Amino acid sequence: MAANTRSASLLLRLTMLFSLAAAAPPRSNETRDGGGGKTLSFTLYQQETINKTAYMVVDGVAGAGVSQTTTPFGTVYVFRDNLTVHADGASPVVGVAEGTSITTSLDGLLSLSLAKITIHHRGHRGSVSVLGGTHNTRQSDYPVVGGTGDFAYALGYVRSSPVDLRGSTVTYKMELRLYWPPYAPYAPTPQ
Repeated sequence: MAANTRSASLLLRLTMLFSLAAAAPPRSNETRDGGGGKTLSFTLYQQETINKTAYMVVDGVAGAGVSQTTTPFGTVYVFRDNLTVHADGASPVVGVAEGTSITTSLDGLLSLSLAKITIHHRGHRGSVSVLGGTHNTRQSDYPVVGGTGDFAYALGYVRSSPVDLRGSTVTYKMELRLYWPPYAPYAPTPQ
């Protein structure tokens, strides 16, 4: 009878232990490179010089005139700007932003922009591509639509904010907030 009592007691304890384990909340997937994928955040500065690294290639047709912050509706603008580690244009160059913007508002402040941001910084090498709306004098967020190299399969956004809009060289702060989904380490990449 004592053996039956011990067996029943052991069975009851094991049942309680498994019940507690099953009821426990799951582990968080908010780790930097655990089961939820890895994340990466850093800030760069886009140095744009009018008629040196950025050009209007199609004049707009109506609305605002050309200034440091506005272009007429329909203006097509292309750029290939250095990315630096500090707002000072003399700081080390760690990448390039190349793309185009098309003015989409009559006040000349809004554009549709697309860019490839190529980076060689903090041990990372590759590019991210973005597409989204730009406000020339306010913060703009661009979704990441693709990536290459170390940024293959990256998702997230790039936030651009004006730092200095005076003079022929304008500076934008670019905050890259990237993450990789859990499947990314197993997905094929070009060699």
